[in-house]
Amino acid sequence: MSEPVYFAAVPRLKWSLWLLPALACRGPFPQSTLDPRSDFSAAIDGLFTNIFWWALFVFVVVESLLVYAIIRYRARPGAPEPKPLHGHTALEIGWTLAPALILVFIAVPTIRTIFATAGHAPPSALRVEVIGHQWWWEFRYPSLGITTANELHLPVHTPIQLDLSSADIIHSFWVPRLGGKRDLTPGHVTRIAFRSDSAGEYLGQCAEFCGVSHANMRLRVFVQPEAEFQAWVAGQQPASGPAAAGGDARVPEGRQEFVRNGCIACHTIAELPQARGVLGPNLSRVGSRTTIAGGLFANTADNLRRWIHNAPAVKPGALMPPSLLPDSELDALVAYLQSLK
Repeated sequence: MSEPVYFAAVPRLKWSLWLLPALACRGPFPQSTLDPRSDFSAAIDGLFTNIFWWALFVFVVVESLLVYAIIRYRARPGAPEPKPLHGHTALEIGWTLAPALILVFIAVPTIRTIFATAGHAPPSALRVEVIGHQWWWEFRYPSLGITTANELHLPVHTPIQLDLSSADIIHSFWVPRLGGKRDLTPGHVTRIAFRSDSAGEYLGQCAEFCGVSHANMRLRVFVQPEAEFQAWVAGQQPASGPAAAGGDARVPEGRQEFVRNGCIACHTIAELPQARGVLGPNLSRVGSRTTIAGGLFANTADNLRRWIHNAPAVKPGALMPPSLLPDSELDALVAYLQSLK
């Protein structure tokens, strides 16, 4: 039911990894640092390639000298005792300077990349507040008046700044194809600035152990053409009007169940003035999302029903308590939530 998670996997046999052909048989690899789709991830990938070739050069030189010494100076029957040497100034200077120069050639681009990827986005950038929770993601768009969960929508070719913080413990935001990891620390804001270069759906993951469902704290980033992103914005803003019922007669009953059974204490729904809870994900337009439960399950009626019925049974450590609703009321609540599009 859930998708496999791959950490820093390789989506194709890249030319700079020709020594590792076995990895080419493992695909597909939706979470890969070696298939960059933004300026941030391209800088990281370029640095990796540079260091890889330096490491390969050092390996070839050292192993070649080692093999030469083993063959050239191996013990032979009847050979005289080797002549002892007491230092070789030129050789000692050489093997001191060579590693120092190689370290310089590695350190300079590394430092430049660190500073290049640590800067702020320009003032025109779209700013999104990312808040980590156990075990789900909250995304706030201050300039657009939108709050959503687990699925981040961004326009392509647009500067983006993510302001990252945590509501509880340390998490780590990581979408490998778009940018490097950043820790989310309670009471402190860290940042990632990038500009994506192609539209697509990119998978991410919490990369800092944060409890029993750490591996189930997933996210999706939808990078869209500008027109599609603006259409998504129009559909998500509270000003776009109440969600349509979709012709399902159970929706009004489900709305009443949502209020009557205390769901409003933890969740916000834009069309319900009573629903202003902030302990759980914002459920405004939840029916338009592709996943639920921190990106763990597809957003289907069956999965939503299982989740509401007993969330801790399908996601270890989930803070949402089991529901005691009878089947008819549970079905009505599911129908209401699915109508929020």
